[in-house]
Amino acid sequence: MTDEKKIMEDSELSGHAAKGTASEESKNAGSGAQQAELPADLPAAYQQLLAEKQQIYDRLLRKQAEIENVRKRVEREKEDFLQHATMGLIRALLPTLDSLERGLKHREQGVPGKYYEGLELIHRELLEVLKRAGLEPLESEGKVFDPHLHQAVEIVDAEGYRDHEVVEELQRGYKLRHRLLRPAIVKVAISQPKETAAGSEDQPDEDENE
Repeated sequence: MTDEKKIMEDSELSGHAAKGTASEESKNAGSGAQQAELPADLPAAYQQLLAEKQQIYDRLLRKQAEIENVRKRVEREKEDFLQHATMGLIRALLPTLDSLERGLKHREQGVPGKYYEGLELIHRELLEVLKRAGLEPLESEGKVFDPHLHQAVEIVDAEGYRDHEVVEELQRGYKLRHRLLRPAIVKVAISQPKETAAGSEDQPDEDENE
């Protein structure tokens, strides 16, 4: 019985000690909360936090804008590189396209029709491939001469044409992605003023007057 009584007394003592420790911890926590006091000027502190938040947000926006600018610059440089590479390849193929067009334009008698049909097929397929790459043929005949698109190699006095109208296209011009790749080589009409022509007709012959 003595041992049981002693064990009970020890358990009661340990329980009291635990309660004392818990109460001391709660007191310490309360004192710590009291030490973390609010700022004296609460509205000013709140405005300062808002200002810091706005500064962080502005820095984030600037970083996002810089990243977007870098992305656009990389895309533009990539597109320019591909365009230059494509331009060199297409420019190298233009003489082949010109030869096919000359062969179809100046047909010789005695050549089988199947031969020209094959040329037409090759020309059409090659032109379609180049068009998918961005090539655009220039339509010159019947247009007014444009020094930005045409290169005149001959000026002719032709009736029935407007002044500076393209009479004949000797070599087709092309654009690549809306940029001039090669100007068209053309003949241009120059019409004489009607007054000059009429004056030359009405001018009397000196031999007749004599």
